[in-house]
Amino acid sequence: MTKRIGFTVSGRVQGVSFRYFTQKKAKSYGIIGWVRNRDDGKVEGEAQGPSSEIEKLVGDLKKGPQHAHVTDYEERDLDVKSDGEKEKNFDVVR
Repeated sequence: MTKRIGFTVSGRVQGVSFRYFTQKKAKSYGIIGWVRNRDDGKVEGEAQGPSSEIEKLVGDLKKGPQHAHVTDYEERDLDVKSDGEKEKNFDVVR
């Protein structure tokens, strides 16, 4: 089953390649969506793909890359985007 989530990650998550880590993991799982830094120091994004692969990505987001320190992870379910609306890749948004 396809699932789409929105996520927000807090802690030491900017300046530690968190967005590129997220992009690499998402692409390896065949997940589409986006990730970006927020002005408040958090990282947010959306991810869409098979539920089992989304679960793997969530596990990675809760840990982060080597120099990150995740203190909080928030997730919300979103409506799955159809073919005409959805992203083609998983992008880092600036």
